[in-house]
Amino acid sequence: MITHTTLNSRDEWLEARKHSIGGSDAAAIVGASPYKTNIALWEEKTGRQAFPDISDKEAVRYGVNAEEHLRALFALDFPEYEVFYQPNNIWKNTEYPFAHCSLDGWLTDHEGRFGVLEIKTSTIQGAAMKAKWNGRIPENYYIQLLHYLLVTGADFAILKAKLIYHIDGETFAQIRHYRIDREEVSADLDFLEEAEREFAEHLKNDTPPALTLPEI
Repeated sequence: MITHTTLNSRDEWLEARKHSIGGSDAAAIVGASPYKTNIALWEEKTGRQAFPDISDKEAVRYGVNAEEHLRALFALDFPEYEVFYQPNNIWKNTEYPFAHCSLDGWLTDHEGRFGVLEIKTSTIQGAAMKAKWNGRIPENYYIQLLHYLLVTGADFAILKAKLIYHIDGETFAQIRHYRIDREEVSADLDFLEEAEREFAEHLKNDTPPALTLPEI
C-alpha cells in the first residue's frame, strides 16, 4: 500500500527523513553520489555523524526558491499533465518499509497514468559538468528518480532542469526535460531495490556496509 501524508512543518519533515532511505540517499548507496559515500550515509543514519546542514548554501537557496516557479512553468508548458504539489510531503510504500520519498510534484496524464515531477537547478562549471547533462540525466539524479518510481509506484518520471551558465560576465539559462518510463527501466529498478534492501539490513543490524566505489 502506498501512502502520502503532509507533515505540519519543515522541521517535522526534516526529522522524518532521517529515519529511512530517501531519494537523495539512493545514489550514495550504489556509489553514484558526488557528495558522500555509502559509509558516510550509514554513519549519518545511525547517528555516528551529524546530518550536514546545507540550507545556507547559495545554490541550495536558489533551488528552493526557484522550485515553485519552475513547477508553475512546467504546468504552463505541458497542459497535457495535471500537476499537483503539497509542501512537506512524505510518500511511503509497505513493499519498501525502509524507504520514503518527498516529491517536487506529481502528475497525471490524459490517460490517467501517474507520474513524478522532479525539479533541479544547476550552475554548470566546466566541460565535465556540462557533459553530465548532454543527452542524459546525471547518474545521481537518475538513481534518485528510480527511487521515486519504486516508492510511489509511478508509471513515469519527468526531470525538469534549469542549467545556468556564466560566460564572459553574462548569465545564460537553459531548460531541459528528461523522461523515464517505468517499463523501460525494470532491470535498474530491481538493482536499486536489492541495493537499498541490503543497506537497510546494515542499518537494522548496526553493521557498516562495505565501501561501494563508483564504476570507472
